[in-house]
Amino acid sequence: MRCNLMRRLGAAAILMLTAHPLWADNHALVVGASTYTNLDEKFWLRGPANDAVLVKTYLTTTAPVPFPEGNVIMLADGVTASDGDPTLQGIRDAFATLQAKLQPGDFVYLHFSGHGTQTPAADPDSETDGLDEMFLPIDIGPWDDTIGSVENGLVDDEIGALIAGLRNTGATVWAVFDACHSGTVTRGAPADADDVRLRKLAPDSLGVPASALMAADTAASRGLPSNPRNRPPSPVADAVAAGQDAGAFVAFYAAQTNETTPEKRLPRGDPERKSLGVFTYTLFETMAENPNLTYRQLGQEVLRKYAVQNLALSTPMFEGDLDAHIFSGTPGEKVLQWPVREGEFGLSLNAGALHGLKTGEILAVLPTAASATMDAIGYVEVLSTDTFSTELNPITHAELAAFDPYDLPTGSFARKLSSRVDFTLRVARPKGILSADVTDALVQIEKDFNGRLLMVDPGLDADVRLSIMPDSSRPDAIWMLSGSGLFSSDQEMSIPSVGTANRSGAEIATLLLDNLERMGRAINLMRMGGHFDNAELGVELELQTKNRQQPDLRTLDTTAVPILVPNDQVHVLAHNGEAFPIDANILHIGVDYSITHFFRGRLQPGDTLKKGLFRVTNDTFGRDRVVVILSPAEAQSEIEDLRFLGQSAVEILRGTEEQGSDFANALRTAGFGQTTRGAVSLDEDSGPEPVILQFDIDTVPDPKK
Repeated sequence: MRCNLMRRLGAAAILMLTAHPLWADNHALVVGASTYTNLDEKFWLRGPANDAVLVKTYLTTTAPVPFPEGNVIMLADGVTASDGDPTLQGIRDAFATLQAKLQPGDFVYLHFSGHGTQTPAADPDSETDGLDEMFLPIDIGPWDDTIGSVENGLVDDEIGALIAGLRNTGATVWAVFDACHSGTVTRGAPADADDVRLRKLAPDSLGVPASALMAADTAASRGLPSNPRNRPPSPVADAVAAGQDAGAFVAFYAAQTNETTPEKRLPRGDPERKSLGVFTYTLFETMAENPNLTYRQLGQEVLRKYAVQNLALSTPMFEGDLDAHIFSGTPGEKVLQWPVREGEFGLSLNAGALHGLKTGEILAVLPTAASATMDAIGYVEVLSTDTFSTELNPITHAELAAFDPYDLPTGSFARKLSSRVDFTLRVARPKGILSADVTDALVQIEKDFNGRLLMVDPGLDADVRLSIMPDSSRPDAIWMLSGSGLFSSDQEMSIPSVGTANRSGAEIATLLLDNLERMGRAINLMRMGGHFDNAELGVELELQTKNRQQPDLRTLDTTAVPILVPNDQVHVLAHNGEAFPIDANILHIGVDYSITHFFRGRLQPGDTLKKGLFRVTNDTFGRDRVVVILSPAEAQSEIEDLRFLGQSAVEILRGTEEQGSDFANALRTAGFGQTTRGAVSLDEDSGPEPVILQFDIDTVPDPKK
């Protein structure tokens, strides 16, 4: 398991990013540690080496700013093109080599992929929990009582010092850590075909004595944050302090300090997929699809993909000047077209699955990059695709005959025609010998799900995994787990399950079908968000909160996934800066898959909306989502009404055609049904293409109550 590592990024350490000078160079250090020869083979990883190859390939072929191959140092064991092994000394030497090359204004990308862990801090007062976070080079050794540490570990303080050395040259640094150090999860259903591995190495695996961990905890001068709304601090925090003229620093982390992060075989559905860090792949997939994002937009889209695809239980973390553009680049549009070139077996693109291309997809071929789609000179079908390349075949389409590849004009581009939303809910069957009634129920629900449910074998890629867990509190029940098949040990009682004892196949099918329909609707609403999140609507929007102890409204940092406790309120503040009206619908998706519609209204040009949405209750805790749907409106038209999206919650323990806009009809196609109420509303109120905005919020109990 890759454990969240190094994240102690103090606000004082983050300087404003400057525009990328034309004369500046781009550099990178990519570390992928997989094979730990001093540890039992069961602790070895498969993904970090693949992560390193993916990252270097992206930087040297696809990144929005140029990274000359000679400027990218890759340390990855088992990779032929590696510049060395990711040992402790190898990493130190690579930092020294990199620092010697840097000039003011340069940009540096750092990527760490591998195991992390915790050990007693050399200075317990320097850590809130008395523990150091540590990245594990491949030559990591066991605990040594004589030095009070493990051998060859790369401690967060040293990483911070190495990064500060780079920044002191005047270079901007973006560091990504796909590693974690703690957290516990349980595998409730198999995902063998995806080879899911959790990247965490427990301290006792390195021989760290329990007595040393207890002593560190006792000696810590500061406990963990007492306010339940606070997240643990970032490991690289104070350590990255640098000089007055230092370059800026942005950091992305795969998980919080008390969470785990996985690797699995990606991309989804590709028979040739490889083990990759979920965070690494999702991050670079998002950048390949839109290389002109700000760091904040990139982080928010990663969070949305985690939610829609059930990728992991962890919460990625993003810190620094998040409103600057990635790689110190410039604003731009989402990339939906690529130059067509002659490949080994015909026409091809230097873009692939990482860029969102899929086998069978049809692309328009245009004479130039600036041509309108209606000026297409022909069409091609995607024959095959891998991570960074695609093979094409000319076809007859839209009344244009298939063209001869030899007649293709130089400088032609292939452009996406549309983004397809797959509303299919993939459900993995339970593993093991099933009773006749359960088998009958699974056959029945696939027939009754209107063709949008696909049952797959255990271990195959899925949105929902059904599981029978004999050691659980309900050994006879069918549990409905997320696609990873994993859950935290404290989450068992919040997982939907259907008891099978003394029930017929038809009764089991009815209960399963109702739960799956509700889960599918919530998942599909989030899926649509990825296809309506790029329109340039001039609407300023933020979420706010207040409570009895702090009655003044304050802005929620939604990129950090805020934590709220019972009786905290959530409000929205929005301003329409467009010259035309915009309709707004605001919904809440609960951790229990409930969808509650809280607001429907029209913002005229210049209007400001101040609206109290909901109050957190004691009913359920976990990851909730606020979804804001903005639709450009015609004057005098009916206000877009999306109240039909509402639904009640999935029960945890349980034994007509309508008219509307094209956008509303698309949502109906996603499988949404009757309107019901599922949360506590607040009655406080004053005041191009649709956009779906999603904001994640964690709700937790208040330990003081």
